[in-house]
This record gives sequence, C-alpha cells and structure tokens, in this order.
Amino acid sequence: MKTKLSVLCLLFLIYGCSKSEYTQIKEPAYLRVFNNLNYILSMSEKDNKVPFLCMIINPTLDATGMPVGGEVVENFLDQRDSYSPPYPSQIGNSTSVNNPEYPGKRDVLAGPVLNGFDLSSWAQVPSGRLRIMFLYRPRNEVPFFQLDDKLKRDVLLDTTIELTAREVYTLHILQKDFNAKRVGMVLRQENFYKLPLSDSLVYVNFYNYSAKGFWQADNSLKPSGAELRSFRSGIKDNMNIYLTLFKNQQEPATAPFLSNYRGKFLGALQRDSGSNIVSPYYSFPLWADVAADGIRTDIWERFEFLLPGLDIADNPYNSSGNGTFQTYGNFAAINCLVNGSPANMGVSFKNNGMNLPNLLVNIHSGVYNPRTFATVSTIEVVNSRVYLTTVQRKYPAPVY
Repeated sequence: MKTKLSVLCLLFLIYGCSKSEYTQIKEPAYLRVFNNLNYILSMSEKDNKVPFLCMIINPTLDATGMPVGGEVVENFLDQRDSYSPPYPSQIGNSTSVNNPEYPGKRDVLAGPVLNGFDLSSWAQVPSGRLRIMFLYRPRNEVPFFQLDDKLKRDVLLDTTIELTAREVYTLHILQKDFNAKRVGMVLRQENFYKLPLSDSLVYVNFYNYSAKGFWQADNSLKPSGAELRSFRSGIKDNMNIYLTLFKNQQEPATAPFLSNYRGKFLGALQRDSGSNIVSPYYSFPLWADVAADGIRTDIWERFEFLLPGLDIADNPYNSSGNGTFQTYGNFAAINCLVNGSPANMGVSFKNNGMNLPNLLVNIHSGVYNPRTFATVSTIEVVNSRVYLTTVQRKYPAPVY
C-alpha cells in the first residue's frame, strides 16, 4: 500500500506540476489571424467547401510537395467569433479543439505589453520573409499531419508575407469576389500602440472587408438569421458612419442621449478588401458617471451606416414585422450594449441593429468592482457579418 502511494505521489510531482515549455523566438513579430470565411447553408452553396482550416508558417514539405511539418502550425482554425475580447479568455476553458482565431485559446508564447497595451491575444512568430499556407481540412479532431495523405493537399492559399521584428500584425482570410468565389487575405500592420491615445477616451476604427459584388447579390444567396438584422443585405461600397451615445440601457425610445452625441457624424467608410492600410481612429469620452464617483458608467453606443445623401433623422429602415430587414445595402446599424446583452431593448426601431458587446470594459480592478476602462476597438464588416475586436491597456489587479 505504501509503495502504491509513493508511486502516485511521484506521478503527481512529475505530471501535476509540469509547465509548458516554449521555444524562444529571436526578434519576433506579433501575429493574430482571423478566418472570415462563412459557410452558407443553401442549394447554391452546397458544393462549396466548409472553411475549416489548417495554417502552417514556414512549412516542411516532402518530395511530393505535401506538408509534413512547419515552424508554426494551427491545426483547427475555425470561423471567427463575432467578438474578440482583449485577452485570450478561452485558454484552458474549452473542450473543443476548434479555434476561433490564432492564437486564440492556444497556449503559445504571447505578445508582450507595449506602451501599456496588453498584446496577449497576439502570438510571437518569426520575423522576416515567411511562407504561409492555409489548407482545407475535415471538420474532425484529428491533427492535420495525422490525416490521410489525400486530405493534406487541399490548399486554399500558399503565399509569402513579410513581418518586421517587434511589429504587430492582424491577418484576415476572406472572400475577395462574391460571384467568382475568389479568396485572399489582408495583412494589416497595426499602429494603435504607437499613437498618443488618452486613457479617458474610447477609440474605434472601421473596415468594410466585404467581397466585391456581395451587396448587389440576391438575398437568397446570402446568410439568413434574425441576429444579422439590418446587415443581411450587406452595405454599399461607400457609407457614412454616425454615432449615438445612450446614458443607460433602458428602452431606447426613452433612454436619454448624451449631449452632442446624437447622430454625430464620424466619417466615411469605403469597401476595401485588398488594402493593408490602417483606418483612422475616432474617439469619444469615457463619461464616467458622477453618481458613481467617476469610477464606472453604463453608457452604450449605437453606430449607424447610411448611404451618402440619406439623412439619419429620416431613417426609414424598421422591422418588416417578422424580424427581418430589407435595406438594399443603404443602411445598417450596430448596438454595442452593456455586457453584450440585448435585454430591455423592447420593440423600438433600435432593434434593427446587430447586437455586440460594449466598447467599454467593466471589470474588477483595485478596490473597485466594477470599474470602467476605455478601450481601443476595431469593427469589421465582412459581407453580412460584423466583428468587434477590443484591445485593452493593462489595469491594476483586483484587491479582495
């Protein structure tokens, strides 16, 4: 009995106290990868491949050109989530091998804190000129290199990228042409951590990475679902962006607006799925509530996209009565709600907006629970979908 107990204790010491071993990367770049391809369940799309991918950086190929290894491998790159939080929250908490982004929930050598910004959602990768491959793979849990050989040759993209050491990059796999079904990628070199941004302002920028010809296509060829709301049709190639700030998440028809932030024009948005240029950031104040000692706030944001020439005050796009919206690409809206919840939205016209989490983060920090922090966020429109990515500065740890 004592011998068995000793063996169990020894095994616990060996395995229970083990920790991840990382390969150090000299002069790394910092990379985050999103799979923006979406699978539409329709007769017209039945022959299309499901966009479940394997990503390989600097692949090793055998004599026949088949990949057998690589310097960086993401075996199970799935379609991205609508919200990418400012920290890799799924590490160790998910039972699925499917990964909504890279590094996502993978336990890898992450990016550092740069100029106060937490880059733990970016992975350290080699810098310089890199070969990168994306391959279709079956939707199962078998690692890519253990698949049958005939399943390891279905290449989606095979190209090279150039990454500068200590720079931050976001890579998107997306559809470039809706009718031709052409797929490509965008590699964006971020600059938010280099800008003189204020702690008391919230920053957001926008991209329309929709495919050429998407908004013109018939709705029967597009995704369906009540969650898409006014974005089902997509948006036209040139739109104006307006911002409204609400003081709280009461029924929107009666919720008070913040002064000077009712239908405030921010700027123009142009469709561009081929450019790596970083869009300008727009800002608005944190508006910490005086009643909460300036520690937290419950404001939420609504962004509306209108075709130039349309007046936001005369917005005609309401529900058709069955939860769907026909906007012909002329209008779409986003509600960035407190805690990401659509509760108390009622039946007002604001229900035409797609619901996403707030651009403000409320979290236990120091002795305050919660405390509101400003963020730097990016909103990307890709065909009928909208994605929110939030970056956050490091904040003081909670005190219990």
